[in-house]
Amino acid sequence: MTKSVLITGTSTGFGMETALYLAERGFQVYATMRDLARRSELDAEAARRHAAVQVLRLDVTEPGSIREAVETVVRESGGVYGLVNNAGLFLRGYFEDLTDAEIRRVFETNLFGTMAVTRAVLPHMRAARRGRIIVISSVAGRVGAPAGSAYSSSRFAQEGFAESLYQELQPLGVYVTLIEPGITKTESWTLDRGVAAKARDPVSPYYPWFCRSEQLFDRAMQTSPITPRDVAKAVYKALTAARPRLRYIVGRRAELVVTLRRYLPDKLFERWYFGKIMRRLTDAR
Repeated sequence: MTKSVLITGTSTGFGMETALYLAERGFQVYATMRDLARRSELDAEAARRHAAVQVLRLDVTEPGSIREAVETVVRESGGVYGLVNNAGLFLRGYFEDLTDAEIRRVFETNLFGTMAVTRAVLPHMRAARRGRIIVISSVAGRVGAPAGSAYSSSRFAQEGFAESLYQELQPLGVYVTLIEPGITKTESWTLDRGVAAKARDPVSPYYPWFCRSEQLFDRAMQTSPITPRDVAKAVYKALTAARPRLRYIVGRRAELVVTLRRYLPDKLFERWYFGKIMRRLTDAR
């Protein structure tokens, strides 16, 4: 069986770079996206880098499109060696300003979409007794933040799903890995940044804090040294290591925060990290 890899959400950012990076290194890459009208940038980059990438339509919230994409991969390559669950939505806004519909949309893509595509490839990996399932999560799946309740909770849920699946599938020769990038400047967090409709309403009691949280977020994003290529490299490690780790954190800032969260007593971490953030957001000066 050719080492075929199915990647979701490849029209921009992490997904696009991962598709190109893996194709350049010999994987048979099936790059999928919800809207094929957005494939032009991927096609242009693939041509420029001489990377053989096959583009398919796949909407992680549509069972039919998932089934058709997986069937195409299996028919053409003999199976599915790797799945990279990258498709995701971003949503910022204080919880009280979020609607149920906005929250559900995030979970439908980030969590239930990941589960649906994973479920579709599992029978093929189980039959082959090999495979790699990779979930592009976030440091937000390890540490929450103001204005990130919906996004962070969806990532925390992904983490629990992947951690449980890791234990279920390892005896079958199938490995599960979480990739946890810190804040990165990509289209998902710039051009396509999701903001709750009420979050920018000056009537909201959280409006001043939200505006300051956006300023802090933008500053962190603009100064972040992480690139989509760093994420692609982590995915490559997870696909090629003899025994890949459950988690790969991408970015020194993210690694520092997660490490401090792990080893500092809760009260000390809350005072140092959460307290510092809250002071920045609520200090009116």
